[in-house]
Amino acid sequence: MPEWLIERGIGETRAALVEAGEILEARVRRDAVVPAGTVLNARLVAVAPRVTVEAGGEQFLLPRGVQGVSEGGELRVEVTREALGGSEPWKRGLGRVTNEAERAAPALAEGRFGTIDAWDDLVAEAREGIVTFDGGELRIEQTAAMTTIDVDGWLVPAKLAQMAAWAAARAIRRLDLAGSIGIDFPTLKGRDERQAIDTILDDYLPAPFERTAMNGFGFVQIVRPKLRPSLVDLAADRAAFEACALLRRAGREVGATCLAAHPAVIAVLGGHRDWLDQLSRQVGGAVTLRSDAALAMSAGYAERV
Repeated sequence: MPEWLIERGIGETRAALVEAGEILEARVRRDAVVPAGTVLNARLVAVAPRVTVEAGGEQFLLPRGVQGVSEGGELRVEVTREALGGSEPWKRGLGRVTNEAERAAPALAEGRFGTIDAWDDLVAEAREGIVTFDGGELRIEQTAAMTTIDVDGWLVPAKLAQMAAWAAARAIRRLDLAGSIGIDFPTLKGRDERQAIDTILDDYLPAPFERTAMNGFGFVQIVRPKLRPSLVDLAADRAAFEACALLRRAGREVGATCLAAHPAVIAVLGGHRDWLDQLSRQVGGAVTLRSDAALAMSAGYAERV
């Protein structure tokens, strides 16, 4: 029976719905980022070009606007989407005005604390953006407009599309993909063949979502509520993503430890002394850093000192 496991990491908390050792669904909550569902007091800092408030040490956009409050005035907001990361304004967190009492966000998931054994495999999927299935593969890419999933394989088009529809629904759930998602299937000529793909998506995609019917060119658009960054979003901030992955691997060491990694990853770690202090307590020894430009971003490692 599927079970949610919660893993408290350094810099982030991970949750995975696991069945027979396989991750069916996953979520990540980053430290020092106000999560969706939080209600808190805010200050209106700008009404143009975007309505922007400051709360909890972050700036949030209010897409629905605000009435009756001048710049500098106080109001209460609910965070509807966490910040996605990056410098673009649209990646800031989103919120809405509310009269509800202040409250913390709901738990990331309801389950027991433990170690998520298959997490490294999921990290590799998010990093590479490639998901294989029997007969082909999905290539997942993040754009400013949407997450795109391209289908490629060697089966006949109708069978390839069916297998890809199942794999795409599974990947959407595993990688926590949300917002606008476009899937480019092989072109199917028959109406019945296209409707079969629609049925597979409806059967395997977790609610809530909306989708278009497959058009004559094999394209389907899916929209799911986006509360936080997907694992693919997080992987786009490559240095921070690999820093958290390295800290997770390093936590298995015992005693004084040196982290060797690409300079960009070392820069992230060096900017988070609190992360290194946590790791030091976890391994029971001092933690040092070593920059190595010859290492790939994902090839960092921990070694006993």
